[in-house]
Amino acid sequence: MMTHVRERGAIGLLLVAALFHPGIVVAHGSSDMEQDPCTRLAGDSMVHFSAYQPQYELKEQYCTEIPQEGDTFLVVDLVDPALRDELVGMRVMMGNGKSESDGEIIVADVRPTIHPDGVLRSEVKLDEGLYRVIIASEKHNLLKRPQYLLRVHMVNYQKLALSIAGPLIGGLFVVWLAYRFVRSKWMRRWWTATPSS
Repeated sequence: MMTHVRERGAIGLLLVAALFHPGIVVAHGSSDMEQDPCTRLAGDSMVHFSAYQPQYELKEQYCTEIPQEGDTFLVVDLVDPALRDELVGMRVMMGNGKSESDGEIIVADVRPTIHPDGVLRSEVKLDEGLYRVIIASEKHNLLKRPQYLLRVHMVNYQKLALSIAGPLIGGLFVVWLAYRFVRSKWMRRWWTATPSS
């Protein structure tokens, strides 16, 4: 009987640890470039996008969620050396491009040029809202152009709900586990067998 209770308790503790600290359970090795959410394909070549706001956080880099409004440095690393010999440009537009009636405003337009150092740079002032960044190469058609949707100074309610749901479910599970333990026959027998002083 005690072994059964210990096994259930150990499983319960592992589940609680998994809910509160998912990084412990999931093995995380070095990040593969293909799994990086900031990496996109430009035809058969790869590009990596980063945004920086050194006036707020000196070393922090962002990809699609930019926490503050203001001056932002946009950097595209041309990962594939073949792209460094091509004409590559970047366009930043306000809006998400889902409907034609949005009337997207061009915020920045870096004309296609050759980038021997493999880095495409631009500095833009971003207000709160949605933006679309398009990396364009003259050798690739429109359908294969990498795009990034930026959310500037906006609350991501889905991410917020998920961050609250995990601890809430974990807490409810612990309460349920404690209730089941207190109501168990073993606990009642132990409680009644304890001599009162």
